[in-house]
Amino acid sequence: MIIGIGADLCDIRRIDDTLQRYGERFTRRVFTEGERALSDRRAARAPSYARRFAAKEACSKALGTGLRGVSWKEMEVVNLPSGAPTLNLTGKALNRLARITPEGCRAVLHLTLTDDPPLAQAFVIIEALPLPAT
Repeated sequence: MIIGIGADLCDIRRIDDTLQRYGERFTRRVFTEGERALSDRRAARAPSYARRFAAKEACSKALGTGLRGVSWKEMEVVNLPSGAPTLNLTGKALNRLARITPEGCRAVLHLTLTDDPPLAQAFVIIEALPLPAT
């Protein structure tokens, strides 16, 4: 069953302007070390950061908190061994996920990212799957 859905659009130009204006001050406040390392390796940094920014916004919406209930770095965009993006939650974000997950279920986060300049987009679906019977 789906227990949360979130979507977000982010203007890549806005992220590029923010990167130029604030640099590491912005990236260290919003992104984890792993996200920064991945995005900073890319020739086009702004689209990479914009996709991750949109993912964090979409995740906070799927959790039902918005960014008032969780912090930026508690939602980390990571890649599965297959290369597919997903989210790793910590702190208040992980606590919120536990609260909205029905008893006897485990939460699975689905994330899709895309960009078509000047926009980056992310969708997050939180699915609750029944735990195997013991």
